[in-house]
Amino acid sequence: MEHTFLAASQRAADTEWLQEALAPLGQVLRAGDTLDELLGLIEVTGASLVFVGIDREHTVAQCALIEGLLEARPMLVVVAIGDGFDNQLVISAMRAGARDFMSYGLRSSEVLGLVRRLTQRLPQLPARREQGGLTVIYGVQPDVDASLVASHLALGLQQRGQATLLVDLGLPAGESLELFKSETSFTFGDALRNLRRLDSNLIESAFCRHPSGMRILPQMPEDRLADCSSAELYLLLGSLRQSFAHVVINLCGQPDSDALRTCINNAQRLYWYIDQSVSNCRRNLDCLQLWQGKGIKLDSVQLLVDRYIPQVAPDAATLARTFEMPLAVALPASPTLRLRARNQGQSVFELAARDALSRALQQLVENSGAKPGEVSGGNLLQRLLGRLK
Repeated sequence: MEHTFLAASQRAADTEWLQEALAPLGQVLRAGDTLDELLGLIEVTGASLVFVGIDREHTVAQCALIEGLLEARPMLVVVAIGDGFDNQLVISAMRAGARDFMSYGLRSSEVLGLVRRLTQRLPQLPARREQGGLTVIYGVQPDVDASLVASHLALGLQQRGQATLLVDLGLPAGESLELFKSETSFTFGDALRNLRRLDSNLIESAFCRHPSGMRILPQMPEDRLADCSSAELYLLLGSLRQSFAHVVINLCGQPDSDALRTCINNAQRLYWYIDQSVSNCRRNLDCLQLWQGKGIKLDSVQLLVDRYIPQVAPDAATLARTFEMPLAVALPASPTLRLRARNQGQSVFELAARDALSRALQQLVENSGAKPGEVSGGNLLQRLLGRLK
């Protein structure tokens, strides 16, 4: 069973240290140090264990936070983290109700062992409300075609009768609106600022609506994903997934940040977006290896090769072996069809349903519409052929 742990600490390094140590057990989400925010995250994530950083300067407020958490959630386990050589800090944390105290510099194996023992004794919490699927498309480089792919993936899911939201955070910003010749006054930044009142009424009245019924939440140039707190983003994703059967997020080109990693960690499906160029592959491999070393969750990742030319090396099978991940799809270049779709504001499904690009995108839709762990027949055949090659 995978766990979600919360870390309320003023030191950003604490979250990274805990995530590296606890990667085998689940993910660590950095939270703010306010009681309301922590309780909201506990409600959304179902977390049963919270780490609270404690230091000399803020001891009183931090101990009050521990007491408030335990008063509101008596079954919660709180572990304090700080300078273990400061006996006063240890005593204060334990008096406030912390179950244990972890010192900075503790070896990863010791952290993992302590938390594993605590999680084995955690109470069984009631199941959380079922949420819609979360699919993420990510690649290191900004790419307008990534927005085209994400938009058609979301559109295809909507056309299957499943309420779908496209959150376009890819760079350059706002490309999905240009693609569908749409306008909106409500953006991703607005959704974060209106987090407390984000309900079905606000979604119905404010979110951009495509004629198919698909909703679009774009990022504007002034909105910066890196400026979002992981806690706020987690709450927003939880709220959106309760309102839609599918949430598709385009993150291509976004610089590395806690917020980006939060999206990646929570994706049920992650498509790693690349093309065949050596420079693109090298940059993406560097990022992939960095994240693997940091304990970022990449269990659901599949490779998506765009503008694929079969006659040019490296081929799709070689790329899949190099990235050590299954190939989801290789999308043909079809430059004329892509340009027509952009200029006319129509989907490739409308313009040329039998084109190789349209068929490949439909295959991606089928793969994404299946439950996690399931594979559509066409995709399974593709993988078997890849192995035979």
